[in-house]
Amino acid sequence: MTLAPLINARVLAVVRAPSAESALLAADALVAGGIFGLEITYSTPDAPAVIRELDARYGERIYLGAGTVTTPEEASMAAAAGARFLVSPGTRPGLTAAMKATGLVVLTGALTPSEVMAAIEYGADVVKIFPASLGGPAFLKALRGPFPDVALMPTGGVTPENLDAWFAAGAVAVGAGGDLVSGADLASGRYDEVERKARLFASAGARG
Repeated sequence: MTLAPLINARVLAVVRAPSAESALLAADALVAGGIFGLEITYSTPDAPAVIRELDARYGERIYLGAGTVTTPEEASMAAAAGARFLVSPGTRPGLTAAMKATGLVVLTGALTPSEVMAAIEYGADVVKIFPASLGGPAFLKALRGPFPDVALMPTGGVTPENLDAWFAAGAVAVGAGGDLVSGADLASGRYDEVERKARLFASAGARG
C-alpha cells in the first residue's frame, strides 16, 4: 500500500451521478480536463459496474476508487471491480476493518479531533476531513498541530480558488464534489462544463 498515487493525483473528483451512463460520461470529461483521481460513490447506480468499466477503459492512467462505502459488502465489490482506494463518509471499526482487509488504500471520514483519533486507531491510511467547508483551510491547519504525521484529505468546499490554501494548510490531497462535478451539470448533460471545471482544478493543482 502506498499513498504516492493519491499524492500525485492531488484532486479526487467525487462523482455522484444519477445513472451509470452519466457517471461514465462525467469521468471521461474529468480525464479530458486533466483530473485523474476519480471517486465513484455508491450513491451512483451500479457503482461497481462503473468502476469496472473505467478500470478497463483507463487502467493505470487514472487513480480510481469507490466512495460512500458504508458496508463490508460494498468494500468487497469495489475491490473486485478494480478500485484502488475506498472512501467512507465516517469511521466505524467493523467497516474500517473490512475496508482494510481488501488491501486497498483506506480513507475514512472524520471532523473532530476525537474522530481523527478514532480513524487512526482503526487503521485508516488517510483521514477524510468532512465536511471541510465548516472550518476551511484554517481548521485543517489547526488539526495539523496535534496530528502532524496523519495524512489528511479535506472534502467539501474545495474550489480552484482555495486549492492552494488547502495544500498550504497540510492537505495530502483534496476531494472535490459539487464544485467540480455538480448534480445540476450531470442532470442536464453539461459534460462540457464538467470538463471546463476540471481544467480549472487541474491548472490550480499544477500551480500548488
